[in-house]
Formats: sequence, C-alpha cells, structure tokens
Amino acid sequence: MTFAATVLTLYPEMFPGPLGVSLAGRALREGTWALDAVQIRDFAIDKHRTVDDTPAGGGAGMVLRVDVLAAAVDHALAAHPGCPVVAMTPRGKPLTQERVRELAAGPGVIVLCGRFEGFDERIFAGRQVEEVSVGDIVLSGGECAALMLLDACIRLLPGVMGAPSSGQEESFENGLLEYPHYTRPVEWEGRTIPEVLRSGDHAKIAEWRKRRSEDDTRSRRPDLWERHVGARVQSASGAQREVQDD
Repeated sequence: MTFAATVLTLYPEMFPGPLGVSLAGRALREGTWALDAVQIRDFAIDKHRTVDDTPAGGGAGMVLRVDVLAAAVDHALAAHPGCPVVAMTPRGKPLTQERVRELAAGPGVIVLCGRFEGFDERIFAGRQVEEVSVGDIVLSGGECAALMLLDACIRLLPGVMGAPSSGQEESFENGLLEYPHYTRPVEWEGRTIPEVLRSGDHAKIAEWRKRRSEDDTRSRRPDLWERHVGARVQSASGAQREVQDD
C-alpha cells in the first residue's frame, strides 16, 4: 500500500524539496509513497484569494482564516478519508519517534502548514486536527517542520532503508540516544577507534554499545534517561505482578 502524504501549504513549490532525493526520492519514484502539495489559497472565497486577516483583539501580524483552512482540510480528507490531519505549530505536542512509527504504519498523513501568526484556533475545535511541534523553536512557516515529519515517516516504510534492521538501533527507537560510531582510519590525529570495537568479540561490543548509549543519554538528555528508567521500573513491576498473580 502506498503511503499518501498530503501537504496543505501556501508554498507547494517547496515540495518535495529534499524529499525528492536520496532514499526518500527513490521511494517516491518507485511509488512506495505519494505526495500531493495542495495550495491553501485555492480555497479562498474572495476574488483576491485572501487566506488571512488581522488578529481579533488587535496585535501584530496576520492569522490564517478558519473558513479557508477548513475547506482545505475537508478537500484533503475527501481524497484520503483514513489519514490523520497534523498541524505543524510550536504550540503542539512534541513529536516523538513513537508517534512517527504510528503515522508510518498508517495509510498516510495530511500535514497542515501554518504561516504568519498561525491558525485561527477554531480549526482545532471544528476539525479533528492534531497539533504537533518539532521543537521549542519558531520557524517562518510549517513547511520545514513538515519536511522533517515526512522524512521521519518515509524512512520507516518497508523497503526504504534496505535492511529491515537498519533503523532498530537509531536514537529514540528504544528510548535512548544511539551509541557513537567509528570507521577507518583506525588512527586519526592521535585518536584511535576504541579497542573493543576492533576486538571481534561481538558480546563485548554489544555490551560496550549498550553502556555508551545509556551513559550518553544520562549525561546529554537527562529527560530521556528519566523516562527510560521510569519505563524500565514500571515494566519490571508489571512483570513481577504477573508472576505473583500466577
């Protein structure tokens, strides 16, 4: 089944952009996923194709009109009724690898890209639109964030990355940062590849990688480490209860 990506944007010329090259580009040409970049302005209701207006209550900037947004979303849902609608906004819930896996396992995704001061809030009450953030940053628009979201999904589609195990040890896949990597030359500017990685002892290599993954997560991303430890404790407690129940 082809993964259908629909992007609602004021700048459809930005797509596929980087998604048209490398693994994602090849998968697009092979039909593993499909892209439809839809111009939001096509759903404007006046002769000037107006998509925004001044903020209610005053203030700087412009706000995307809810009637125009709703018409664009309805158009996309009519073409892809089974696809979730995701709006890229810094006010949204942080995007996680878990959510990416869920989206990649489905029929596709409809991505709504904001501009100016953002969306009229009523679009989230009037339509089932999930607000998603790619980080605590503010971009000029949702298009760059949409490219990130789609790239994260596309690389997980069957056959895109080649070997099925290619993405299993990536950062965030198991709640931890990935261990560091090395390759030739063995020595560079006095720095050598860790001896254990040259030992050929796969058990020791696996142990080193696990330890480095945990150490790096603990030092670099204590928030991830706390969640990982919490999940591990919860899992162990659940297993213990199951044994006791038996």
